Amino acid sequence: MDAGSRCAAIPTILENELPNRMDPIRQPFEDARATLDAFLADPRCLAGVRDFVKLAGTTLRNGGTLLACGNGGSMCDAMHFAEEWTGRFRKDRAALPAIAFSDPSQLTCIANDFGFDEVFARSVEAYGRPGDLLVAITTSGGSPNILKALQKARSKGLKTVGLLGKGGGQALELCDVAIVVPLATTSDRIQEVHIKVLHIAIEAVERELFPGNYA
Repeated sequence: MDAGSRCAAIPTILENELPNRMDPIRQPFEDARATLDAFLADPRCLAGVRDFVKLAGTTLRNGGTLLACGNGGSMCDAMHFAEEWTGRFRKDRAALPAIAFSDPSQLTCIANDFGFDEVFARSVEAYGRPGDLLVAITTSGGSPNILKALQKARSKGLKTVGLLGKGGGQALELCDVAIVVPLATTSDRIQEVHIKVLHIAIEAVERELFPGNYA
């Protein structure tokens, strides 16, 4: 049997084995689409993304730095966000300053000395300056180390954007701009929208700062 035949046979096998249950392949795609549709239907979500773009663009134009943090998959999103600015997004252009708090030696040092709740707040204290922007990512809206980072950013005069889920949690009131993914109740669906927001914000800022890349 060739590869195409094997792939074609998979849905039939699943349907035969699970006749009275959802299709475990198609249904998650449907759920992801429903979450994105709910996001697009909520004017607060799109307004939040537009505000995120304005803050990021202003930060970079004024010589500030974009800072990002998150736990687990959200740390991966924070790292992805930072590398798109310092590297290439669509076409070559000047590198732009962005940092994700993800160095394991720093994080484990801080956690060992001060506790895990302080890992991002200490990094904000070390690197954050007035005029910088902190992008804090938490699917629950309640991660203690994210909350402390937001509080520290506010005390130091940084602007803050939160990519949140599950209603926004305690982080909602600590963010200058809060983007809350609606409908979804699981971290995977929430993170799928978060990475879309990050990519779209990067593209929008790059279109403004480097219009020649989109001519």
